Amino acid sequence: MAFMARPRTTMKNSIITINPSFSFFHFLPPSPLTSLLFSPKKASRNLNQCPNYSTTLLFSLSLLFSFTFLLGIFLLGFLRSYQTSPLPCSVSSPQFFATSLSSVSDDDDDGSPRLSYSAMVPLPAHGLTGNLSDAEREFWKQPEGEGYGPCLEFTIGYRKASTGISKEKRRFLMVVASGGLNQQRNQIVDAVVIARILEAALVVPILQVNLIWGDESEFSDIFDVEHFKKTLQADVRVVSTIPSTHLMSRQSIQSKIPRDITPQWIHSRFFNQLNQDGLLVLKGLDSKLTKNLPLDLQKLKCKVAFHALRFAAPIRELGNQLAKRMWIEGPYIALHLRLEKDVWVRTGCLTGLGPEYDDVITKFRESQPELLTGSLSVSHSQRKLAGLCPLNAFEMARLLKALGAPRTTRIYNAGGEPFGGGKALQPLVAEFPNLVTKEMLARGGELSPFVNKSSALAAIDYIVSLSSDVFVPSHGGNMGRALQGHRAYVGHRKFIKPNKRAMLPFFEDTAISEVEFDGVVRELHRKSQGQPEPRNYRRDRDVIAYPVPECMCQKPQTRVV
Repeated sequence: MAFMARPRTTMKNSIITINPSFSFFHFLPPSPLTSLLFSPKKASRNLNQCPNYSTTLLFSLSLLFSFTFLLGIFLLGFLRSYQTSPLPCSVSSPQFFATSLSSVSDDDDDGSPRLSYSAMVPLPAHGLTGNLSDAEREFWKQPEGEGYGPCLEFTIGYRKASTGISKEKRRFLMVVASGGLNQQRNQIVDAVVIARILEAALVVPILQVNLIWGDESEFSDIFDVEHFKKTLQADVRVVSTIPSTHLMSRQSIQSKIPRDITPQWIHSRFFNQLNQDGLLVLKGLDSKLTKNLPLDLQKLKCKVAFHALRFAAPIRELGNQLAKRMWIEGPYIALHLRLEKDVWVRTGCLTGLGPEYDDVITKFRESQPELLTGSLSVSHSQRKLAGLCPLNAFEMARLLKALGAPRTTRIYNAGGEPFGGGKALQPLVAEFPNLVTKEMLARGGELSPFVNKSSALAAIDYIVSLSSDVFVPSHGGNMGRALQGHRAYVGHRKFIKPNKRAMLPFFEDTAISEVEFDGVVRELHRKSQGQPEPRNYRRDRDVIAYPVPECMCQKPQTRVV
């Protein structure tokens, strides 16, 4: 107890905290080596004594024993890490990341992390083996990446401006991010870009309490704060708190921000005000920044989304464990099923579970009309045929069967608790019985730290979905778009985007045979399976979902610096 009562002295750098009072040397047996390390005064006295050959012999033997002990610890650690090491790469893993990861250092000369190390990379896609039908082989086949790989080389002008912007200490931007996990991610990405435009330091974003799920998580609960700062240190200065000199400054809170704002609008609207006040607070950033930004800012968005926003260590560790448990059994599908109660309320769609369940949704929607995002001026059937409703479990099962998914395949359900419970999933389970969730994969209390933490649970779903061989969202949304872009960025992993508007009329056609239906569905999705798809400067296409060509280029430029 006397040892624990002594005050600790620590030596810190940005990565490691070294505590001299407690280290692996405490596990060594007493010897002259440990005396030299921990008793400098006594060691000094020993140096002044005359040599003693018996003492020298004892010292040598003790030193040899210490070295052998250390070697044993090292070998045990090596074997242990070998047993728990990541699964081996296959030929289908992205070569541009594998090459970069062979470097001996994960830092550049300026101390910033290499982007190849900071990217969240999935487990490798499985090869096509076994007795597969043509349809099954086609289903598991990964799209052709056409030689595209990440390229985030910024212009000379951008890098010159970074010298001053990355050291900014007078202007500070604070952003409040709202919504679910992936909605907050989008706002954080835009916050970094806006800080760059305003040449301001960015305070670590504040995550607003999620009113629907009651999640009070902070940024550090979900994301790796130090990694976020370090990855962006050449682009924007990120700080954890506002300096005391700015605490009493007049806070300017801006929440009424128009859509499709440009860098020019942001600079003209806020720069002088920020220069005068020193602090700017922004709320309501969701989907407000224009999708058509200058090239350097598009690259910055990719750098934030795919490199800087790494999940916190506890989330990463559990997410990776669950992904390995899925992966080790063979190729698997991840579905983002949007069957939660709030989804049916917001979209104005019918659940497909019958009048009893639809009446519950209708009454809830009428009691909270502000949640509705869809228009009720059209009928339910018109809304569905327009592709505005999520696919239910029955429709998803028919889609997967038509595309050639084997009945025995393992499917990871990345959605939340479905409205209607087991009844909502029954049509899918009947066709694909190996449907699993994170609750089924987790062992002995692994999910306990994340109870009532919807954002952390969504992050775990994100990690497992990223490593899936095939990802299929049942509806649009922030997670679907985020994974579409992320899977493209790490090697164009298969991503099937259901063509609901073209497909659903055939669901209602009783005259069409099953074989004809399957052929129609496959043809409709032949060109939407994760192949490189240029953004083409469309107003509705975010570079985070379509990283080609701004953030990805073709060989020989397929390298991440």
